[in-house]
Amino acid sequence: MLQRVLVWDVPTRVFHWLLAVSFAGAYLTAESERYRDIHVALGYLMFGLLLFRLVWGFAGTAYARFSSFLYAPSAVVTYVRSLFSQQPQHHVGHNPAGGVAIFLLLLLGLLISVSGLGLYWELGDEDWWEELHEIAANLMLLVVLVHIAGVVVSSVLHKENLPRSMVTGYKTAHADQGIARPYAGLGLGMLGVVAVFLLVYLGGLTF
Repeated sequence: MLQRVLVWDVPTRVFHWLLAVSFAGAYLTAESERYRDIHVALGYLMFGLLLFRLVWGFAGTAYARFSSFLYAPSAVVTYVRSLFSQQPQHHVGHNPAGGVAIFLLLLLGLLISVSGLGLYWELGDEDWWEELHEIAANLMLLVVLVHIAGVVVSSVLHKENLPRSMVTGYKTAHADQGIARPYAGLGLGMLGVVAVFLLVYLGGLTF
């Protein structure tokens, strides 16, 4: 019997929305010298979030683990084809296409972070780092837009609000498909660390 079950733990949700905000903010402030400190702070934040997600991809709850959305290419093709049929495949966690998007976002995010650090710390050829940084950022924006489109399509086809589930953590599934713990304390701790970091880095607090 289907019921409302917890699928996304709090740290995964906090990571998701903070990554979205940090990337969007960093992208919008990239060309402004006036907001350079904000751009750099958001870059550091994004890098820290990605490092956390790498760890949580192995130590997190069932649907947060990389193994839960690491699919063979054939499975991705089969899933995409099913979207054009009368019975599209449904997945409680990330679907195969969404899994590909997540891995691409993580990879591009790390590439953006490393190239940004290389540029900011003046490690080697500045032009090379800058070009790599811009290319990676634009590719990530493209993947984000495709990911959003995929979320909209999946929400319509499966008649479920996927963005809302990433806010509440809940989806409709069988009782035994839910996760046991939300890890709310860890998620709140992440928010606290991020808040303190931004306040300290941007000059709001001194110790």
